[in-house]
Amino acid sequence: MAKIAVFGPHPDDQELGMGGTIARLGEQGHDVLLVDMTNGEPTPHGDPETRAQEAGEATRILAPGSGPGRVSRLLLGLPNREVVHTVEARHKVAGAIRAHQADVLFVPYFEDAHPDHRATTRIVEDARFDAKLTKVEMPAPVDGWTGEKHELGPPIYPRWLFYYYCTHLRWVADPSFIFDITGEEDRKRRVIEAYRTQFVLPEKNRRVIEWIGSAGHYFGSRIGTASGEPFFTKEPLGLGGLDSVVGIG
Repeated sequence: MAKIAVFGPHPDDQELGMGGTIARLGEQGHDVLLVDMTNGEPTPHGDPETRAQEAGEATRILAPGSGPGRVSRLLLGLPNREVVHTVEARHKVAGAIRAHQADVLFVPYFEDAHPDHRATTRIVEDARFDAKLTKVEMPAPVDGWTGEKHELGPPIYPRWLFYYYCTHLRWVADPSFIFDITGEEDRKRRVIEAYRTQFVLPEKNRRVIEWIGSAGHYFGSRIGTASGEPFFTKEPLGLGGLDSVVGIG
C-alpha cells in the first residue's frame, strides 16, 4: 500500500479540498499523513489550543480505527500568514517526506489568492526534489501538535505529486481527474464541522459547508457517481486497462 502525505497550509485545508478522498484512501489500507504547515492561528474565534483539539477530532473522524489503513497528523510549525518559500522551509518539508517515506504527495492547486497556499505548494514542489538528495542533511521533523520527534528514513523521490482544490479564487476547477467519494459525504461534512471556530461559530462561513457538498455532487455528476473530488496533475497518469475507470466495466 502507498505512503501518502497531504500538505495543507492550515488545519482544515486538506479536509476541505479532499476530505472524502483521505477517508477513502485510509479505508483502502493506505498510510496517510496530513502535514499542517501552520497551526492556522490566530483567527477571530480560535486559539492554538482549540485548533489543536479541532484538528485532532477531524483526524479521528477520518480514521475512526475500524479500517485497515491509517490517517495521522504532523504540524511543521511555520508561522500562519507568513509562509515563505525558503531553503529552510523546503528542508523541513523534505524531512517530513523522508520520515514518512511518502511516495505520493498532495498539495493545494498552484493558482490561489492566499499567499500561504501558493507558498506551501511551491515549497512542497521543491522539497520533493530535496528529499532525494544524499549529501544534504535534512532536519528530523518534530510534531508541533505532540512534541514527538520522527526519525528520518533514507532519501526518496515521491513518485507522484497531485494538486487538490482549496482555492480562495472564485473560479471553477478544471481537473485532470475526479476521485469517487460516494458514501463519504456525511463523514466529510462532519470533518469540516469539527473545525467549529472556522465553519460553525462564524455565521458567514457556515455556507462553506453547503458549497462543499454541492461541489461534491457536481463533480460526482461529471463521472457518473453521487459525489466526487477534483484533482490536477502536471504528469500523465498511466492506465494498464479500462477496468479501473469509473463507469466502465
